[in-house]
Amino acid sequence: MQTKTKTKTKTKTRLFIGLGANLTPDGYDTPREGCEAALLLLAEFGIDVLQCSHWYESAPVPMSDQPWYLNAVVEAVTTHDATKVMSLLHKIEAHFGRMRSVRNAPRVMDLDLLDFGGKTLLGDLRLPHPRLSERAFVLLPLFELCADWMHPQSRQLITELISSLPKNQLIRRVRTEMR
Repeated sequence: MQTKTKTKTKTKTRLFIGLGANLTPDGYDTPREGCEAALLLLAEFGIDVLQCSHWYESAPVPMSDQPWYLNAVVEAVTTHDATKVMSLLHKIEAHFGRMRSVRNAPRVMDLDLLDFGGKTLLGDLRLPHPRLSERAFVLLPLFELCADWMHPQSRQLITELISSLPKNQLIRRVRTEMR
């Protein structure tokens, strides 16, 4: 007599992660090299990157005399829950030398969980990212990846959020290098 074994397939959740840095991690030549290495580490932790936006340079928010940031957004899928993903993002940041000190301090790596399957969570882990709708360096690259994205709480379309951004945020798309 044969028995059938049911294997439970874990459902993959679509998520968006913001990447940023304005300092160069040890062992790399630029903040971009560090961010690209972090992208590769995501897969090793069970977060499969589907696509990455263009890179953007943006002035610090709030304005300060620290170096400009390099930013991008990735679309990914994972079988992990949101809490596990956040823990893994912190682990990757630490791998690159991120030290958490004061808010908005310069950093070698910043990985933000922006959206996790359109869920809204309030508590220690807040979803979507609480300042997502205030940041051009998040919304412009996110728009590249998902032009019909809607904020899970406010239900505003990304185009509405972009048009409501403060006009004083300085941002420019990084030109791709010809090889």
